[in-house]
Amino acid sequence: MTAPLLSAARLRKTYGKTAALDGADFAIDAGEIVAVMGPSGSGKSTLLHCLAGIVTPDAGRVLYQGRAMAALSDAGRSRLRRTEFGFVFQFGRLVPELTCAENVALPLRLNGVKRKEAERRATGLMERLEVADLAGQRPGEVSGGQGQRVAIARALVGEPRVLFADEPTGALDSLNGERVMRLLGAAARDTGTAVVLVTHEVRVAAYSDREVVVRDGKSRDMGRAA
Repeated sequence: MTAPLLSAARLRKTYGKTAALDGADFAIDAGEIVAVMGPSGSGKSTLLHCLAGIVTPDAGRVLYQGRAMAALSDAGRSRLRRTEFGFVFQFGRLVPELTCAENVALPLRLNGVKRKEAERRATGLMERLEVADLAGQRPGEVSGGQGQRVAIARALVGEPRVLFADEPTGALDSLNGERVMRLLGAAARDTGTAVVLVTHEVRVAAYSDREVVVRDGKSRDMGRAA
């Protein structure tokens, strides 16, 4: 058996006297979508932040492609998040001063890709995610569902190995939420991207291949999603 693309073992993280994680485990393979579920305050977002190298656990280890995240410098982890990881948040977090197309192209430009090539790749992905007609509009001029699809395009444009999606449909109605998840799942599988999907909604988790439940800082792999 090959090693997981990204894994964590016995993670512990405490904030003050509160244990956000208390021995949590996790693993994901390339092209897999894993839903991390649990009630508010269960530790699921802290788990995501540890997996992404944003937060350093107090104990335990995170391995990416077999290498310990703790062995990387701060600059190395930042570079990893910029080049290998993608992120989608509940409210999109698009740059309001930029057009939607400029937002999608932004990660490529920050990584030194020339403008024309960045625009070409951004336009192609926006077409796949059905938001090409929004290219010249600014985030404040589009709906929540449209903005979230633009955010997904931005997260995927650099062809990340791992996409971290933290409640990506939490601010959307059920119809837009389901549309976003269908597009996210199709785009991720087309590229072989692994998706760590944090959610508390069963209907969103149904788009995953497997569910991991986090409760009181501990994790339990529930196997294939229903």
